[in-house]
Amino acid sequence: MRTLYTDMNIRFTLDGIPVHGLNIAFERFTRSIPAHSHGSGCYEIHYIPFGYGKLEAQGRHYDITPNMLFVTGPHVEHAQTPLQEDPMQEYCVYLKTFGNLRSKKPSPVMEAFTSMPFWIGKDTQGMHSLMKQLFDELSHRYIGYQNQVEALLSQLLIHTVRNYEQRRVSQTSFARSDLAHSQSVIIEEYFLYEYPSLSLDVLARRLKLSPRQTQRLLTEYYGKTFQQKKAEARMSAAAILLSDKTRSIASIAEALGYSSAEHFSSAFRKYYNTNPREYRKLLQGAAEATALRKP
Repeated sequence: MRTLYTDMNIRFTLDGIPVHGLNIAFERFTRSIPAHSHGSGCYEIHYIPFGYGKLEAQGRHYDITPNMLFVTGPHVEHAQTPLQEDPMQEYCVYLKTFGNLRSKKPSPVMEAFTSMPFWIGKDTQGMHSLMKQLFDELSHRYIGYQNQVEALLSQLLIHTVRNYEQRRVSQTSFARSDLAHSQSVIIEEYFLYEYPSLSLDVLARRLKLSPRQTQRLLTEYYGKTFQQKKAEARMSAAAILLSDKTRSIASIAEALGYSSAEHFSSAFRKYYNTNPREYRKLLQGAAEATALRKP
């Protein structure tokens, strides 16, 4: 029993290093694999979900058991023999790396991967699930499967290195967001979570801008003034709160930061062209009609 995917132009980059997926296979061994090795830049990632066998690599012998992971890199001679009573099953991914790592920016995953031409041990990173996802994508070829396969192969390399590294914490981190992206997040979080107490001055201080600059920024990002964004945030929340029949109009007004129910009702009518009580009746009628349509 063998499933083989080959002759596919699977190319992706990890840490800025190009990688080419040359061969992806699943096999239930009924035969021995004689001693062989790979060329420069070539690596096989082997994962054994079930069954037993023997591996000979670099002149040493290893027992192969379920949930075993081993990697054979350039010029590592290795041979495999299945146990006939319960032969091993194996996922095997053959990858070729390109480029000179020394000339690139720091690449913690790829440097760890390529510096370990041979490794064997029990998987601790959920490789079986990852391999099944990979073969499922290659089998069904749903829309976007090429992107998924490239992403899964990147994950496969990362999980392989994490098996080597035994939970070592990364020495690198994400670069800081640029100012424009940070401002966008600050603005959206402010209107989303602090709608009862929105203030142009407060938002300006968080953005480290003047109120006038903040107004210009809102117009540039959203095509709306601060007051328009404030009304939009409060009225969106009001529509949700009115769907709760147990809440009074006065309590909703208070939750939204209005000084009185009357002030809230006036603002609501201006925005939705109806008052809160009528809007609540419309919501109730729509809910009852939906319930009647259900079988």
